[in-house]
Amino acid sequence: MSDPRVRAMAFTDCGRVSEIRVRGWQTAYRGLVPQSYLDGLSEKEDAERRRGRFGQGDGSVVNLVAEEADEIVGWAAHGPYRDGDVRAADAELYALYVDVDRLGGGLGRRLLTESVRQCAALGHERMYLWVLRDNARARRFYERAGFSADGAEEPFEVDGALVPEVRYVKRLAD
Repeated sequence: MSDPRVRAMAFTDCGRVSEIRVRGWQTAYRGLVPQSYLDGLSEKEDAERRRGRFGQGDGSVVNLVAEEADEIVGWAAHGPYRDGDVRAADAELYALYVDVDRLGGGLGRRLLTESVRQCAALGHERMYLWVLRDNARARRFYERAGFSADGAEEPFEVDGALVPEVRYVKRLAD
């Protein structure tokens, strides 16, 4: 395989990004969120929502894709840290998913590195992210990349179940 290329997501990438996101949820969150929710996820509906929102907003949310041999194999999104409805000066990684058949090959690291680089270049001092408390694989991944849990924990509701998330942070500026 050639080295993956990370680039800005295009409208035509929406379908493949939705496939990666939905399969990622169904794989990574099995046993962590209600199975009924995972079973009900639809790549088609996710892609329709993604296409409907594409290009909207003020440009502060950045969607990146990793591409190998002209195939989208990963997706990440970052932008301003969300504190409720208020945007803060810090950055947040909103999502990072890799094709489940390519996990462990460095694609996630490549996407994360580029997201961190872009946020640091914009002058953000810190980057935050939220991860399921019981998602040990993801937590190890972020810890190896220099993120650490900062003690904040909040549940979010999935199909009537409260699923705890923990917040991680990485300092971007010296």
